[in-house]
Amino acid sequence: MKQGFNGLKVTSFESRRCEEMKKLISYHGGVPRVAPSMREVPDLKSPYVAGFADDLFSGKIDLLVLMTGVGTRILSDIVIAESGEKKYLDALRATTILARGPKPVAALRKFGIRPDITVSEPNTWRDILSTFDQRDMLLENLVVYVQEYGVSNEEFLASLEKRGADVRRIPIYRWALPEDLGPLRDAVRSISEEEEDCLLFTSSRQVSNLFEVAGGEECAADLIEGIKKALVCSIGPTTTETLRENGISVDYEPDSPKMGNLVREVARRSASLLAKKRTAFQNGVDTRNWNRTQMVWSGDTAQDQRREITSAGAFMKSCRLEKADYTPIWLMRQAGRFLREYREARSRVSFKEFCKTPDMASEITLMVVDRFGVDAAIIFSDILLILEPLGLSLEYSSVDGPVIAKPLRTRKRIEALRDFDPESMDFVYEALRITRRALAPEVSLIGFSGAPFTVASYAVEGSGSKNYVNTKKLMYGDPSLWERLMEILTESISDYLCAQVDAGADAVQIFDSWVGCLSPADYERFVFPHVKKLISALPPEVPVILFGTGTGSLLELMGKTGAGVIGLDWRVDILDGWQRAGSSLAVQGNLDPVSMLSTPSHVVGEARKILDRVGGRPGHIFNLGHGVLPQTPVDNVLRLIDEVHEYSALREV
Repeated sequence: MKQGFNGLKVTSFESRRCEEMKKLISYHGGVPRVAPSMREVPDLKSPYVAGFADDLFSGKIDLLVLMTGVGTRILSDIVIAESGEKKYLDALRATTILARGPKPVAALRKFGIRPDITVSEPNTWRDILSTFDQRDMLLENLVVYVQEYGVSNEEFLASLEKRGADVRRIPIYRWALPEDLGPLRDAVRSISEEEEDCLLFTSSRQVSNLFEVAGGEECAADLIEGIKKALVCSIGPTTTETLRENGISVDYEPDSPKMGNLVREVARRSASLLAKKRTAFQNGVDTRNWNRTQMVWSGDTAQDQRREITSAGAFMKSCRLEKADYTPIWLMRQAGRFLREYREARSRVSFKEFCKTPDMASEITLMVVDRFGVDAAIIFSDILLILEPLGLSLEYSSVDGPVIAKPLRTRKRIEALRDFDPESMDFVYEALRITRRALAPEVSLIGFSGAPFTVASYAVEGSGSKNYVNTKKLMYGDPSLWERLMEILTESISDYLCAQVDAGADAVQIFDSWVGCLSPADYERFVFPHVKKLISALPPEVPVILFGTGTGSLLELMGKTGAGVIGLDWRVDILDGWQRAGSSLAVQGNLDPVSMLSTPSHVVGEARKILDRVGGRPGHIFNLGHGVLPQTPVDNVLRLIDEVHEYSALREV
């Protein structure tokens, strides 16, 4: 199950760490071509250094911004050679220092100095400005020195000046073409002749130099055409921006801007990403949208064929209790706030707009599959959006989460609910259609909704709740009105889920996230009949996953609802929970989401405990016991998915 380049030709333009890059590509199964594209030329006689040293020693510098490790070392060496190490280090310690990323931090560590301010990934100049904002730092009338590299970033310097800073630059080295242009010229020719599969860019200057050499060879146009047919991978936002400025679409950018991380993540998904891109190109599709267009199914026959192929995937087999080659895995909230791509997209639009824009919802859904290699995609949406067509006002607050302005607490309000029109949720169906066309057939697509009880609880409480006081007051105080509300929601949700299946969902999950607040007796009386009715209204061939948290006392009843898969949280032993829900059902779960905040080795150990406990029994879908937490390290998610696939596959050998 270990994924890699599998013999793809991989070209990197790394210079200083070219040998390390070559080894990384080879280790992950690629055929490496490393064409050094630049060299760093120190300016040992820079006239700016003397002015910097004078201001440093006289205490006139309010903030020193160190942009690179190489620049930090060169600057230190020059000043120390002129003034002595002790004098220099004493002055540095008395100065506020900002380090842009881990490399200047490491360069300072050599002298026993820690920066006062560090910038979070991806360490771009925009992240420096964001750091100032987060710390409420005022730069007005401050003397700010910026250690530059390569060429001046005029936009960054202008932004500092706009904030009132007295900005002074220290250009300490410049970029130049490599002395030996042979490897880079060979790479240009090979790419132009469409012989390379994957291109790795680890700095923005590599892009400029590549085109400069191509221009000298008079093959810039051929180079662009060759690049369009290769997988283009960028180490971070600045490099991505430069590629786009040169008319090149970026196919992959990792969350963490590290060379090893780039190679590892690209290796995992290179084959599927490249196949999609080349299929789109052959079909004459704009490659900027290639990841939505791999497979287009139309007509009833094609739909039946697609479902037949999809049903053979590991996820669908496990839903049916059939033996699969490995344990399938997907994660609840796998496209959520722990991903930089999601946070960036959300910074531009509201949550509701994100959900209601099919292209955006599909894009983030697909990105997770491409990046992590999960066995199922779950469409990006929200369980409460169905309340709007019923006539409720729904808003999402960054502090309080979903807020319903006029909660359903009276008969008049409940009887005034509108009839649900399934077409009112067409933005969800369109996102499903786009996503299903783009997904590989073996990857399943999950639609979802909230369960009647959980949706009703939100509608009655008006927002999140700890004790569900208003919900239980309605349930106990006016059972007939409660029944009426549950009937309305049950019918609406069943229509909604059936429409999702028609739009391409292979399976559906019903989230009853709040039902754990009920006793078994209350669940059986007030909830169970409605969940059973809802599931009975869905197509029998479509797997239904019923999930809730804190439901350890309800599993026997949940197992009788008609759901084919029962989601288990981390509070129950997986085999005990499985036995209580019913041995004729599949189960999904059940790693504690908080364990994902630990080290990769701990995550691996916890995953193996669950897999060992299950022992390869058919019908297990690996998942967390609830959604991925926002602060979860991406590397831990990658490690978990790889481990579940590889470790479970070994059990079958």
